[in-house]
Amino acid sequence: MDALSYKTSYAKKATVERKWFVVDASGQTVGRIASEIAKIVKGKHKPSYTPSTNCGDHVIVINAEKVKFTGQKWKGKEYISHTLYPGGQKTVVARDMLAKHPTRILEKAVKGMLPKSILGSQMYRNLHVVEGDKHQYEAQQPIELKF
Repeated sequence: MDALSYKTSYAKKATVERKWFVVDASGQTVGRIASEIAKIVKGKHKPSYTPSTNCGDHVIVINAEKVKFTGQKWKGKEYISHTLYPGGQKTVVARDMLAKHPTRILEKAVKGMLPKSILGSQMYRNLHVVEGDKHQYEAQQPIELKF
């Protein structure tokens, strides 16, 4: 066979098949589970992965409030935001973030691992982080994943 007989196939928006997965985050380390979730949300686990197309699957993360950090990160890790006004930088420690918004820890970890572009924003919409073990996506018949 010559080199011209091989054709590279690219995933297109219309041809991508999306699945739904459920991941239980209880007792999992934040960074390790976030990298696995980001891989699925990007679509890198599929053989038809195309970097320029949103070919990822939907991921539902349950028990987001039961994640853990290693070392002293509960006291030392800071989440920084800015109000866009002078002197408007705000920092929140991970322990306080867990108390006020337990789902944001995993959301921010996964979002930081996605591309910083419009494509990354589309991929981020495939992530659904839920507090507790009940979720509203039963109609999609999600498949349970274990890491």
